[in-house]
Amino acid sequence: MKRNVDIKDISDGKLYGSNDMVKADTGGCAGCSACCHGMGTSIILDPYDGYRLCLALGVCFEELLKGPLELNVVDGIILPNLKMNGEREACAFLDGEGRCRIHSARPGVCRLFPLGRYYEGRDFRYFLQVNECRKMNRAKVKVRKWIDTPELARYEAYIRDWHYFLEDAQHILDGSGNDNLRKQVDLYILQEFFVKSWADGEFYPQFEERLAAAKRFLGKR
Repeated sequence: MKRNVDIKDISDGKLYGSNDMVKADTGGCAGCSACCHGMGTSIILDPYDGYRLCLALGVCFEELLKGPLELNVVDGIILPNLKMNGEREACAFLDGEGRCRIHSARPGVCRLFPLGRYYEGRDFRYFLQVNECRKMNRAKVKVRKWIDTPELARYEAYIRDWHYFLEDAQHILDGSGNDNLRKQVDLYILQEFFVKSWADGEFYPQFEERLAAAKRFLGKR
């Protein structure tokens, strides 16, 4: 999700790489779940998030859409996000004590927090959101340790590919002015990258195949 703000207003003014140290460690959050409430539709899932959730919970993606997930338009393209429930607008995956029930399979946005990604020049770096987390006196931690994702270099390459694929798709759709084309592309992305199951084995080779096919699909439009 693009944010129309100056990064200087929401960060410490620095950009970080995966091997840099940053004051992001919340020490297990100590029972705080503030960042899991009132997030609206902002916790957007990418295909790897969907893959991990389905694998961890033993359900298909369509089942998740009947409960903890929902679909919304993100920068002109329909994508899934975590649903907020009840008067406190709590994440659907919080338990009664305010703890995450899917912590080992939590989405990338949750793994990052209070970090964010700053995209520029077909690449990205990380930044620290200074006003979002209520935890005071956070400790320094290496970015790669905080993100807690295996094969981080491969994951980061995937994140770049996914982000800029969506950006390119958005430009094509905005330039076409064709609502029917937008519906076709929305359905294609949802079906191929979320609803369609992933075969047993590594995620990344399957994603790369689907991404190549999606680029050919867009190229014909």
